[in-house]
Amino acid sequence: MTRETITLTKREQQRAHVLSRVQAGALTAQTAAELLTLSIRHVRRLLAEVRQHGLAALAHGNRGRPSPRRLAETIRTKVLALARTTYAGVNDHHLTELLAEREGLHLSRPLVRLLLRKAGIGSPRTRRSPRHRRRRERMPQAGLLIQMDGSHHPWLEDRGPRLVLHVALDDATGQVLGGVFRLAEDTHGYLLLLRHVIRRYGLPAAAYTDRHGIFHRDPRTPLSLEEQLQGSPASTQVGRALQELGIRWIPARSPQAKGRIERLFGTFQDRLVVELRLAHAATMAQAQRVLDRFLPRYNARFAHAPAQPQPAWRPAPPDLERICCCKYQRMVAKDNTVTLGSRHLQILPGPNGRSYAGIRVDVYAQLNGPLAVAYRGQRLVSKLLPPGQPPLHRPKERLLNGESDPTPPSVIRKGHTPPAGHPWRWSPAAKARAKQLQIQGSDIFTNPLG
Repeated sequence: MTRETITLTKREQQRAHVLSRVQAGALTAQTAAELLTLSIRHVRRLLAEVRQHGLAALAHGNRGRPSPRRLAETIRTKVLALARTTYAGVNDHHLTELLAEREGLHLSRPLVRLLLRKAGIGSPRTRRSPRHRRRRERMPQAGLLIQMDGSHHPWLEDRGPRLVLHVALDDATGQVLGGVFRLAEDTHGYLLLLRHVIRRYGLPAAAYTDRHGIFHRDPRTPLSLEEQLQGSPASTQVGRALQELGIRWIPARSPQAKGRIERLFGTFQDRLVVELRLAHAATMAQAQRVLDRFLPRYNARFAHAPAQPQPAWRPAPPDLERICCCKYQRMVAKDNTVTLGSRHLQILPGPNGRSYAGIRVDVYAQLNGPLAVAYRGQRLVSKLLPPGQPPLHRPKERLLNGESDPTPPSVIRKGHTPPAGHPWRWSPAAKARAKQLQIQGSDIFTNPLG
């Protein structure tokens, strides 16, 4: 009997892992269907195939077989022979036309190019002229596109800490919609900026940023087990907020692509630094006040009217505070507490004294500090425990983005260590002697062998 080695793809390995849990009785077929985003009928069909043929049944049946639509070997050989002899030195596009006109071989240009490159036949034009580029036209209406970025610069010079300026710019008018100073380019700064813009103007249609890890997950980052079961990586906090707000995220492929906000930072590094110096700003709070006074004057000087006067801002959602915040998922402990970092929330009893132990809830860390807990969209009544009062049962959770959350030493319970004369430490001979003394009515709570 011959055995064939079959390599499963990541998607097939995910299905194999979930289906094996179903076979072991750890998961139901309905739960497996939700994890794999399949119908319950298809999950049962896969389970039947796995029971009959093993995990190899998860691989596609046509794997390893030649495609029935592939190009015949005779035509492949003829094309390569013509490319080396009759049509030597002809570019790919021209060769495709000649093969159709003279040889009756109607092939697509990508297929001809693929055949030539696999055979080692390169293009006769090794250097092509540079692609013509032009400046992108501005959006016709305000609110169709905003650009967001952070500028690392010694804004306070030598008077204070090095700050990062987060700025939002309207693409149609060049108006600076808002700015926030932070000690680092972080999620909190972009969420503050986004909330300010939406409160004052409304929801934009799209946001144009760079490919910073704050906006999206690096595709090279390995997926966790929970992400593998879900079939997709978890979004960042800013990326999640943009999705819930219905704002399309457009990543820039180069700094030149978002040249308008880059040129804005050049102007700010010239003018705003002087304003901060004249105001003797030495802290982040002082720099923020100077920036708030500077932006209206800057917009009056440099902003211009859009091509269409009607703005495209959409109304702000009523639950803006629950969107522009940091959202985490946590498991409620047996004592109805939820842990987020070093803070612990006590969930009060629900209707009819209901307990929420063992369920997964959403924990919202608001930008202004307080925490909130919600279950299926309904906010639960909770209170923050004092720092010196940790919960009795601490759930084994990890924060997002990989930061660890170790249990404080005061919460770790150490096991009981019995004394030297404890019966647990007796040897087999001592236990046999103790049993004999017990029959004779002697005291067995002392070591019979001394």
